[in-house]
Parts: sequence; structure tokens; C-alpha cells
Amino acid sequence: MALRGWAQRGWGCGQAWAPPAVGGCPELSAAQAPRLLGRRFNSFLQQKCGFRKAPRKVEPRRSDTGSSGEAYKRSALIPPLEETVFYPSPYPIRTLVKPFFFTIGFTGCAFGSAAIWQYESLKSRVQSYFDGIKADWLDSIRPQKEGDLRKEINKWWNSLTDGQRTVTGIIAANALVFCLWRVPSLHRTMIRYFTSNPASKVLCSPMLLSTFSHFSLFHMAANMYVLWSFSSSIVNILGQEQFMAVYLSAGVISNFVSYVCKVATGRYGPSLGASGAIMAVLAAVCTKIPEGRLAIIFLPVFTFTAGNALKAIIAMDTAGMILGWKFFDHAAHLGGALFGIWYITYGHELIWKNREPLVKIWHEIRTKKGGGSK
Repeated sequence: MALRGWAQRGWGCGQAWAPPAVGGCPELSAAQAPRLLGRRFNSFLQQKCGFRKAPRKVEPRRSDTGSSGEAYKRSALIPPLEETVFYPSPYPIRTLVKPFFFTIGFTGCAFGSAAIWQYESLKSRVQSYFDGIKADWLDSIRPQKEGDLRKEINKWWNSLTDGQRTVTGIIAANALVFCLWRVPSLHRTMIRYFTSNPASKVLCSPMLLSTFSHFSLFHMAANMYVLWSFSSSIVNILGQEQFMAVYLSAGVISNFVSYVCKVATGRYGPSLGASGAIMAVLAAVCTKIPEGRLAIIFLPVFTFTAGNALKAIIAMDTAGMILGWKFFDHAAHLGGALFGIWYITYGHELIWKNREPLVKIWHEIRTKKGGGSK
């Protein structure tokens, strides 16, 4: 009612303006009004009468609510996030700028490091050959110890294929991170750095770290079993160094695809797991050997070709991404699979076979550092 009376008074020529009391402000006399019509009028009303408009704040967004207000159904594969608050950007497209450049930069560094690693491995292989001959000779004249634990471990290690030895370190890293999830005091840190979410304040490092992160034991066991099963084939196709570059790059690329899908649909939520990277490995092997026979672990009698398995997986993840299924991060699966198909078809020729200039630069640096010896 007070505001209605204020609006009805009007602004007459030479007419004193006296607003009624609002919020405890006293009425102004005709002598006081002209002095307040100057420069300090607005600040007076703001400070005394409370007419200042409150700035608009971006409300934080909890992870358990979707953009449409529906309850977010948490997958059993991700940790509980009831107390976690995420802050989606008011400009979602800008959220993807840093992850985009991080994806490009990390992928380039991964393949560059792999090329240098291969160079160093080839250089040390000759020395390792002579060291192996010397070790065999010493073992032949050294008395053998029965029940030597170190010897048994070395025997088991040497019985593994190159691919299995390569992925052993990846499996160990995943097991370590899984154990860290069981420590309650590390829960917030693990959510911040080991789950990828475009609504989180930390965007880039989780794209890599979440590739080694599993909250569910079943999730980790299934992923590591698939990785172990395909390790020999993928390392025989690509080699140890190139495989590591593809695996790590696929993990980051699949998370970036997941970011894009979440920003486009507005369905924010955390993701974790090595599934995106493993899908790249699986897709690469199935593309290279489409007639290979595969089987499900629980149904070993039922077999199918690798090409048909890849088509079924891509169809399922495409449907899951379009329909919004939330049990898996289908966008990350699809991104990893498409990267694996692209790399085995075109990427190997475009990237790995053009590594020679980088290797020459590294060779020159090593030559100068070694005092000119080759």
C-alpha cells in the first residue's frame, strides 16, 4: 500500500515530493526534499531505504539433480555424492575450451614421449643382450637356491607376454587408486581429482586421472580382465610404446567426448573408469582382426566374430547416449571406440610413421650430450 501511494503522488512542477515511510524511513519535509534531489539522492535511497537491487548469483548445482529438476539416479559404479556441490558455468561452451587444448596437448606429448621411449629402448637393447649373456653365465656357475622367492617371481614375469607385462603396471595403478577410494578422509580429494565432470572446478587433470579410477570392485575387475585379454594382441600390433600412447590418449579423448555430451545435454555428473581407453584397445583389435573369434566369459560356448562384437558395442553405446542411459558413460565408451577405429585405420600412418623428425632431434641432443659419440 505504501508503494501504491508513492506512485499516485506524481512529479508536479515546483511540487515538493514527500514519499511515505517505507521500511522505517521517516517522511521528508518540503525543505529537505530539494537538497536530496542532487547527486546523493540514489545513494541515500539505497543505503537508508533498502531499494538497492541485489546482484544475481549463480546458484551452485548439486550432482544429484538434473537440469530438468528430476532426481539424478546414481549409477552403482560411481561414489555417493550427496554432499558434493558442483558449479556449472553460466556459459557452458567456454567450459570446453581448456579441456579441448589439454586433449590436443596431452595427445601430442604422449606420442612424442612414446617415440623417444622407443628410441631409448632400441639403444639399450644391445647392451641388455650382452648383460643377459653375462647373467646366464653367472647363473650357470652359481649354486642354485631352492625356494628362492625372487627367482620364482622372475620366472613368472618371464613367462608373461610383452603385452601382459606392459599392462601389469596399469592394473597395479588401478588397484592402488581403488584402495584410496576406501579411505574416508580422501573422499573429497578423490571426487575432485579422480572423477571427470565438466561442472567441477578442476577440469583437465581428472581427464587423465579418472582413467585409473574405479569405485566399484566389479567395475575394475571387468575392465582389467578385458585389458589383460586384449593386451597381447594390441601390443603385437602396435608395440609397447605406441600402445601406451594410444591407451593414455584414448582415456583423455574419451573423457573430452563425455564433456561435450554432458554440456550439450545439460546432464552433468561425475564419470570414472578405464572403459573409454579400453574401448579404444578393443576397437583397434577388432578393426585390425575382424574375423577373430571372441566369447563372453560367462558363456564360453557362444562365440562371435570381433567385427560383429564391435558393431554391437557401438550400436548399444550410441543408443545409450541418445536415450540418456545413466548406468554407463556411453559417450566416453563411444569416443574411445571411435578413436581406436580411427587410429588403427588412419592415425598410425598420420602420426606414428611421421615421428622421424622428432627422433632425429632427440638423437642430436643425445649425441651432443654424449660428447659426440654415436
